[in-house]
Amino acid sequence: MSENKPIRVGLIGYGFAGKTFHAPLIAAVPDLALTAVSSSRPEAVLADFPAIRVFSTPEELAMSDEIDLVVIASPNDSHASLARLALEAGKAVVVDKPFTLTLADARDLVALAKAEDRLLSVFQNRRYDTDFRGVKAAIDSGAIGRVVHFETHFDRFRPVVRNRWRERAVPGGGLWFDLGPHLVDQTLQILGLPQMVTATIATQRAGGQTTDYAHVILDYGTTKAVLHGAMLVAGGVNRFTVHGEKGSLVKRHLDPQEAQLLSGMRPGLPGFGQDDDPVVFFDGEGERNLPSPAGDQSGYYRDIARALRGEGRNPVTPLQALAVMAVLEAAEISSAEGRSVTLPLTEEEKSAWA
Repeated sequence: MSENKPIRVGLIGYGFAGKTFHAPLIAAVPDLALTAVSSSRPEAVLADFPAIRVFSTPEELAMSDEIDLVVIASPNDSHASLARLALEAGKAVVVDKPFTLTLADARDLVALAKAEDRLLSVFQNRRYDTDFRGVKAAIDSGAIGRVVHFETHFDRFRPVVRNRWRERAVPGGGLWFDLGPHLVDQTLQILGLPQMVTATIATQRAGGQTTDYAHVILDYGTTKAVLHGAMLVAGGVNRFTVHGEKGSLVKRHLDPQEAQLLSGMRPGLPGFGQDDDPVVFFDGEGERNLPSPAGDQSGYYRDIARALRGEGRNPVTPLQALAVMAVLEAAEISSAEGRSVTLPLTEEEKSAWA
């Protein structure tokens, strides 16, 4: 990969994730060049990027000599097969979350990336959110001491079931595989791997075809983490609530970047990623506001570019992504069987979060 030329990126999929997140975030990074897209809707791609090449199939894009990095933003059940195809074609690969649908597939891809000596990463853009960054900074500062309760919510109010694959009874559909990867990854960033996973995953909305509610408890002994997502929450719930031996933290509202990107606002413009909603610190005697640092999800792709240049680390390593998959799968088993589940990870796999 030439140090003087931008890294050529091919994007597979131009639905919600590809159009709203990946394309604009890639385009915001000078070291990356969005060179091609594979999509069944070429008119939608060309309306946004008139000069770009559009492939009719993901296989053509993955095999193209014009591409250095393949980004997979297709439906969840295609992630593993397309990542395998791209790695075998000698490409670096970014996979949208979830990494795969099973821990076994995740292990296969980790092994393949190692054998092919190619970068493999999972798109965890929410590590770059202002809400998470603010809470993590406060915890890392020692302000609340040892964390004993960590609660993270990704709730929405969407009472009407929409006709899209994420809300259909298809492999990889449902809320847990959509929002769960963010909730799990952020929690592991704070607390590491849990001893036990206990979950309730259900369908609450009338006419729902797949799961739209998840309540998952990660057990760390004396510390507990609560991960919650639902589609019938109109308000009144904090994004983060954290209690420690020296105090508590509350972050009320969700990072603004998704709404900004949907409105057409782009990274780098004034106000992008700015959050006026503070992290509130409570110490038993009173409260004070801690400023929320600016968020910038294009930072994920800047870090990918640095990693490909040999100037930095992969921001989300294959083993980190594999561990997130292990928690997702454990929660599904727990909910289905009504029991707590331990993570079936090897010592090497656990080392990513040591």
